[in-house]
Amino acid sequence: MRITFAASEGVPYSKTGGLADVVGALPKALAALGHEITVFLPKYKQTRLKQEHVVVPNLTIPMADHLLFCQIVDGGRHDGVQFYFVDHPEFTFRDGLYGDSRGDYPDNAERFNMFCRAVIEASKRFGPPDVFHVHDWQTALIPVLLRNQYAYDTDFSRTGTVLTIHNIGYQGIFPKSVMPKLLLPWALFTMDRLEFYDKVNFLKGGIVYADYVTTVSRTYAREIQTKEYGFGLADIVRAKRDRVVGIVNGVDYGEWNPETDRYIPATFSTSDLSGKKKCKLALLDEYGIPKQKAEWPVVGVISRFAAQKGFDLMEAALPQLLTEEMVFLVLGTGDVHYESMFRTLHKRFPDRLCVKIAYDNRLAHLLEAGSDIFLMPSHYEPCGLTQIYSMRYGTVPVVRATGGLEDTVEQWNAKTQKGTGFKFAGYTAPELRAAVHHALAAFKKEAEWKQLMLNGMRQNFSWQEPAREYAAVYEKAHRLQTV
Repeated sequence: MRITFAASEGVPYSKTGGLADVVGALPKALAALGHEITVFLPKYKQTRLKQEHVVVPNLTIPMADHLLFCQIVDGGRHDGVQFYFVDHPEFTFRDGLYGDSRGDYPDNAERFNMFCRAVIEASKRFGPPDVFHVHDWQTALIPVLLRNQYAYDTDFSRTGTVLTIHNIGYQGIFPKSVMPKLLLPWALFTMDRLEFYDKVNFLKGGIVYADYVTTVSRTYAREIQTKEYGFGLADIVRAKRDRVVGIVNGVDYGEWNPETDRYIPATFSTSDLSGKKKCKLALLDEYGIPKQKAEWPVVGVISRFAAQKGFDLMEAALPQLLTEEMVFLVLGTGDVHYESMFRTLHKRFPDRLCVKIAYDNRLAHLLEAGSDIFLMPSHYEPCGLTQIYSMRYGTVPVVRATGGLEDTVEQWNAKTQKGTGFKFAGYTAPELRAAVHHALAAFKKEAEWKQLMLNGMRQNFSWQEPAREYAAVYEKAHRLQTV
């Protein structure tokens, strides 16, 4: 099949979160299955291309009272995937992808409307796909436009659409005044289309008009149909539940593999775990923790500091946990309140908790390799990747049973010796503490802990199987337009 991806970010060209990892990896896995894959991305200031070849020098995008002009740059073919970039000053002249220190860019509706229209128009020139696979609110207008302004365009009469929601908390909500600016007819501004509390909701429109909606885990696909996790769109998603599919993200084991990791001081594997002890000593040294603490379990956290990630639970639970024999090492940035919280806890427990306020890829790899336990108590987590990385590195995850954390981590059972980690259900500090205590108790039993580590290291969350699941969804979406 011919599949065209449209996304606002993708590694190695641009990234703010997990969306970029998916867009960087899934197309390659689909190409390996024999599909013809094209990816469209904005050309941002941070985008670096080895070669730039302009294939469409002047693409016209109409707005209400003026015209926009952009170029389509051929980014080349990599791992069987063809990349194109939409080049326009509204992307290339700014440091951030979506905003800066003052917040989101006020013209994001115009920026990503332009991108969506450019993808459609460029696809007419290069050959329309069997399916457009669009991601999150930034490209959710593509299904809306195809089923309205392009409804009678014979180039797309057989083109299906699939929308992936990576995080329903981000929806692209704008004042209704953008409707005429973007040349969107007022007929779309209704409760069952784009209208959302008297504003325009791009993601809602995409959900309504896409042939299929996917999310990045099976549990999250169910959760977003509930009031607690649907962020106001639960009814819209639930109305489409027969075409909502949860597919767990894969991970790149070429980048995250303790047998080959270039960032860690010693490699290790299921047949030889000795390197992990060396990584633990190096990690303690990195954080300035005395080597005598190497016999204690090290709990690692790598995260954006935000309440969504469970840091309000940590704030309530850590003062008590840190009185026990454990070392807590943190890496991340985010909410200044939680940055301050960790600094305060470090002063109180200087040899038990240390924090690095930074984004550091090398240190992230060392934390995964050198920690014994990885803590991820998210309030909600569409998929999550770090718990999967942790298991491959023999670092046992302690997670809240939500979204992808529920789907990827199996509760440890000491009697059967099965399971890969520890889970807790309720979003409360006592339940978090209880789960950590279960992990600490298991850590003291050397043979049991080794089996738990090996169970996690033998898990396979590569992209091959998710790619097959996506291909099946594409077939269904395409079939809807050909019957």
